[in-house]
Amino acid sequence: MSKTTSDQLLERLHEWGVRRVFGYPGDGINGLMGAFGRIGDRMQFVQARHEELAAFMACAHAKFTGEVGVCMATSGPGAIHLLNGLYDAKADHQPVLAIVGQAARAAMGGDYQQEVDLHTLFKDVAHEYVHVGMVPEQIRHLVDRAMRIALDRRAVTCIILPHDVQDLPAVETPPREHGTVHSGIGMTAKRVVPAEADLRAAAQVLNAGRKVAMLVGAGALHATDEVIEVAERLGAGVAKALLGKAAVPDDLPFVTGSIGLLGTQPSWQMMSDCDTLLMVGSSFPYSEYLPREGQARGVQVDIDGRKLGLRYPMEINLVGDSRETLRALIPLLQRKTERGWREDVEDNVRKWWQVLEARAKNAADPVNPQQVYWELSPRLPDNCILTCDSGSSAAWYARDLKIRRGMMASLSGGLATMGPAVPYALAAKLAYPDRVVVALSGDGAMQMIGINGLVTIAHRWREWSEPRLLVLVLNNSDLNMVTWEQRVMAGDPRFEASQVLPAFPYADYARSLGLEGIRVDEPDSVAPALVQALAADRPVVVEVVTDPNVPPLPPHVTARQARAYVRALTQRDPQALQTVIATAKEWWDGLFPGKSR
Repeated sequence: MSKTTSDQLLERLHEWGVRRVFGYPGDGINGLMGAFGRIGDRMQFVQARHEELAAFMACAHAKFTGEVGVCMATSGPGAIHLLNGLYDAKADHQPVLAIVGQAARAAMGGDYQQEVDLHTLFKDVAHEYVHVGMVPEQIRHLVDRAMRIALDRRAVTCIILPHDVQDLPAVETPPREHGTVHSGIGMTAKRVVPAEADLRAAAQVLNAGRKVAMLVGAGALHATDEVIEVAERLGAGVAKALLGKAAVPDDLPFVTGSIGLLGTQPSWQMMSDCDTLLMVGSSFPYSEYLPREGQARGVQVDIDGRKLGLRYPMEINLVGDSRETLRALIPLLQRKTERGWREDVEDNVRKWWQVLEARAKNAADPVNPQQVYWELSPRLPDNCILTCDSGSSAAWYARDLKIRRGMMASLSGGLATMGPAVPYALAAKLAYPDRVVVALSGDGAMQMIGINGLVTIAHRWREWSEPRLLVLVLNNSDLNMVTWEQRVMAGDPRFEASQVLPAFPYADYARSLGLEGIRVDEPDSVAPALVQALAADRPVVVEVVTDPNVPPLPPHVTARQARAYVRALTQRDPQALQTVIATAKEWWDGLFPGKSR
């Protein structure tokens, strides 16, 4: 059989270094599926249970490897299903290529079955590059440009391939004539460093500061040593956006942890009191958690100039790679001899860990979710990979887990969508089969798509040299984060029709798939269950029945939020008494950690 355009497309992806494609088949991509059969072991097709899972896996592959994640779906409904995962990649600036089928060229525009205007549909999520392959002569440059632009712009790109084009004879070298394109493979990484004069201006601002606060994000994940050195010279504390949780270890005494609604008290205090802000590789969106406008002088470093000066009116905005820019900046920074500010930050951090420990030990009905994450933290294996879902599980992930050097971690940052924890974990395990992976999820996300991902885990785990993959499910029968948002943001009582989740046996379901399943419904069983799970010879689902009334309190409660909360509880919130008791415990521990009530 002569080579088809589908064969050429996969071989071109292989030349770009792609070894794995996440997707789900359909007749709109039959030509591509046939090509996978012919390319053999050189490229793996990872069948997801749903196209959304495939797109999440492609996003996670990009996050954890730095490579382009590739996902594939059929025309119409399959392509539509990809969108949420692709928007997750777009919001977190990850290089992902989506390849989707389309109706045959002769049928396009004829209201054909499963025909959707895919170019228009994908134009927002893949706005940097989305094109339709209409003739074989395009295939080479469509792949080359989609891959190169995804890498260069850290963006989602899309190739749409009509059904009939997929089986046409390949044209590997377009004719050398007017109106053709002759593209090539590969690109080198850019070394982006600001000009010397701009670095000196930034250093002048930072050297003049007496109370320097740093905020680092995903753009600083590869700059751990440089962030630490800058913080040491400036006597600064370091707060982290959620996507930057693994940028610096939490066992450093000056790392204040997460910032924002799910953040820590030390981060809030540092931002409230600082006179200088250095933001590195972050587009953290919530300005109310940054210094008040006019309070602090600011320096920002970001590889994307469009993100500079967006969240705070910075004095110096530096376009550059975080590591390279900080390396160039370090020799210009003076080591601050007055360490009072740093000592205050470290004292706040030390007290905060005491607060978290006290809160984790509070009694709950039946299990305190904070206890689960507090017990997990010291037991995490070295160099493990953490994935987390959106919801209250993200609050405990942000606060209670101590990231150590060598770990990787991620969640849906910009989109904050439900569902990615399990597919992220799968992608991480496929990329790093020798590392332990831990997925942190709530029952809402598990019922949405997580339980489907367990099917794929059960199908593939025997391929991994290190079989341990822990899926930790907080089962509180409640869409918990939204319940608390209803109370604190809107002043409404819990609306049970929308918030209560149906019962589901997560551990039993895992066992039915041939995985290990452990159900915990009492506090004394939490630690033994985690030890058992992390010693297992296969993936494990640990289902912990937790109390939905333990509040994920923000680091600073405004008067407006307090009034809304009181209003919600006085409007016959079905859990009013329980939430008042749980909130009082949290409040007490924040003031008097470790002291009996």
